[in-house]
Amino acid sequence: MFRAWILLVHTDKMPPLLSTANSMSVCFRSRTVRRRRRDGFGHKTSNVSQLEIPPPLEERLTLEEASSWKRSFDCVLASPAGRSVFVEFLRTEHSDENMAFWLACEELKREQSQEQVCEKAQKIYLDYISILSPKEVSIDATVRESINSSLARPSAHIFNEAQAQVYALMHRDSYPRFLSSPLYKSLEQRLSALTCDT
Repeated sequence: MFRAWILLVHTDKMPPLLSTANSMSVCFRSRTVRRRRRDGFGHKTSNVSQLEIPPPLEERLTLEEASSWKRSFDCVLASPAGRSVFVEFLRTEHSDENMAFWLACEELKREQSQEQVCEKAQKIYLDYISILSPKEVSIDATVRESINSSLARPSAHIFNEAQAQVYALMHRDSYPRFLSSPLYKSLEQRLSALTCDT
């Protein structure tokens, strides 16, 4: 079976997901022409005119895996490469903080040490919940207030409601645009063309 390769690199913004030891972000060497605009939902978006897949290095990606991301949003989240490409897309919409927050919550829920839970909960709050943060995620005021009242003695699940709301936002809003984006279509077309050449 043909396998195309993409380069994945570690990033501090991407804590691990479930059994994945280290989440990664795709490093694309691309020439892009971005034209910022506002869509019907008021989101900032940009068009990516060209995507180049780097030469084979570390992580392998098959056409079958990339195509599986169309089945469901959970298929994207379950794939390290899928999460990486999706984050790259979110960056073009200036909303990659949503995935970073979701992944940080997953990491927090695996934490066993109460001391570490407190430390990580405070960091997540400052990074994504505080209204003073440039990476603040969009959540209901009631959920934010609930987090504020629990922050003094947080549990590993303090952000569950906020995480669910951010997941729903990505699923409903970002995921459909990701599947129709030049970034994803270009990747799928290149993998398909390379498969035909083998």
